[in-house]
Amino acid sequence: MKPAITGATTALITPFKNGRLDEQTYAKLIQRQIDNGIDAVCPVGTTGESATLSYDEDKRCIEIAVEVCKGTKVKVLAGAGSNATHEAVEIAKYAQACGADAIFSVSPYYNKPSQEGLYQHYKAIISAVEIPCMLYNVPGRTGVDISSETTKRLFDELPNLFGTKEASGSLEKVIELRHKCPDLAIFSGDDAIDFAILACGGVGITSVTSNLLPDLKAKLVHEAMSGNFEVARKINEDLYPINKILFCESNPIPIKAAMYIAGLIDTLEYRLPLVPPSSSNMKAIEEVMKNYKIVGVN
Repeated sequence: MKPAITGATTALITPFKNGRLDEQTYAKLIQRQIDNGIDAVCPVGTTGESATLSYDEDKRCIEIAVEVCKGTKVKVLAGAGSNATHEAVEIAKYAQACGADAIFSVSPYYNKPSQEGLYQHYKAIISAVEIPCMLYNVPGRTGVDISSETTKRLFDELPNLFGTKEASGSLEKVIELRHKCPDLAIFSGDDAIDFAILACGGVGITSVTSNLLPDLKAKLVHEAMSGNFEVARKINEDLYPINKILFCESNPIPIKAAMYIAGLIDTLEYRLPLVPPSSSNMKAIEEVMKNYKIVGVN
């Protein structure tokens, strides 16, 4: 089965102005992604501060992404995750209703469910919709790892589950998944090891850094998927300093700061408990950014 989505995808930040969703800037950021070679945009994931958005804001972000991407080749891979299964089901259904191409769903955070609990959680979400679905495994944020056995169980039983975003940082996990589920579409969820995961058979990435540098991230992926591994490897290595500094504090604190420094967002606002980076980290981000050409800045 051909994966529903492949290539370079961006975990979109959510811009705020005076405490509210800045819809105009959000639409512009998505258009910039389209203009610079990204294959899909991912509204309301971890990078989009989904855990502190209201459900109305969640839905509006998905709507805007669908509106901006309509008539283009860029797809919408919408976030539909929650630590409450019924809430994740609601968002998944809404994403389908408003025209998202697919959903991705982070494993439940804080609850620390068993593998059986994870299986039942994802079965409920994926069975509630007809559009393609992707798991999102990020144990460093959620406190629980989706095992390869649970992933295989879900993949074997649910025809619209096409892939997983693997953000455990473990290449061994990627290889294990490839062994157990050769047809599962694996996406890198760790910017620093995008090339390594693609070289191990991954079919795409979901990037934080591509908010800032969509052209370079798209080129990295497209070169790797064309078999030009030396070119892709060089890009990945060139991006190492920016990938590193963009995780000097909890995501999305640094990437939002970088977007503000670049002039891509007008205000640097977060939702509590997130706050702006320290002054020293702000300076460090700005210094590293001087080594890169940032396209599409007005």
